[in-house]
Amino acid sequence: MPNETPQTSAAVKIETVVGSDIGPLLPEIAQLRLRVFREWPYLYDGDFDYEQRYLQRYLQSDGAAVIVARDGKRVVGASTCLPMRDESAEISEPFRKRGWDLNQFFYFGESVLLPEYRGRGIGVAFFEAREAHAKSFPGIEYSCFCAVQRPSDHKLRPPGYIPLDAFWRKRGYTFYPDLVCRLSWKDIGEEKETEKPLAFWLKSLRGKPLP
Repeated sequence: MPNETPQTSAAVKIETVVGSDIGPLLPEIAQLRLRVFREWPYLYDGDFDYEQRYLQRYLQSDGAAVIVARDGKRVVGASTCLPMRDESAEISEPFRKRGWDLNQFFYFGESVLLPEYRGRGIGVAFFEAREAHAKSFPGIEYSCFCAVQRPSDHKLRPPGYIPLDAFWRKRGYTFYPDLVCRLSWKDIGEEKETEKPLAFWLKSLRGKPLP
């Protein structure tokens, strides 16, 4: 059942959704991903059918959770997490190559929020709720996520773009530039998929030194 966490504003409520309750949310999350990830730096030109298949992983993992931001009944943002052991081989590969125990890591997936709701503390609430969920599992020592790495001179980089690095560091995350997975998707304006590097950020949840 959903667990309500403190509100970030009078209009928006944040709740943690687990188990079979995730299923009805997947179409809305798919639409959010398609809209938000078209923005820089992901430039993702996706399709709804693929999104529906991709998001099934959150129903298949017993440890998964979706943090939902609602304005009334409307879902305006969502953030996901699941044990790293339940993630795809592409995501977990750099951890396995280093010999790290996947059972100690919780992976934070997409975090998507409509533009008009940004700057209200919802992004902070997403991190807090995911970390709380991760720490509810014995043996989990670290949370992590990855972010796409784009060339600084990319033709579609918006003027004055400010990356989220400072925000992530303020949340306690450390950048691991050499811990990289590679995923493929089709950029807007392109005809076919190309491979992109995504570098990881890690945080110790219980005080254990970072690996």
